[in-house]
Amino acid sequence: MKAQENLDIGQVAKRSGLPASTLRYYEEKGLIRAIGRHGLRRVFSAGVVDQLALITLGRNAGFSLDEIGGMFAARPLMEIDRAALRTKADELEVKIKQLSAVRDGLRHAADCKAPSHLECPTFRRFMQLATKRNKARKGPRRTA
Repeated sequence: MKAQENLDIGQVAKRSGLPASTLRYYEEKGLIRAIGRHGLRRVFSAGVVDQLALITLGRNAGFSLDEIGGMFAARPLMEIDRAALRTKADELEVKIKQLSAVRDGLRHAADCKAPSHLECPTFRRFMQLATKRNKARKGPRRTA
């Protein structure tokens, strides 16, 4: 059985595609841990490359580093919180619908034959929806 190799920070950076500065930051945040030093260079177990891939996937999915760190702290490395994944997938679904509506509005505005966008009933509906979303984000207004 082959012993697991240790990698210095430069090797980890090369294998993960992340700059050494990001690796140091992730170590500061407690997301990864060096197992020692070789001279002035941090040394990591080879498993850190998989851990960094999980962090990258989490970031791409929209998880914050604190959320990712919480998942790592709460369970073994390769056991990901499935409930958190479902919640994030639901959030992304809502965001996709919102972005799709914005995309459709932009395309309509670009192709609209009305002399002015303000004369286009469809564009005016997009404007009204945007105003409703602003009001919904702010919640009820307080009066003095």
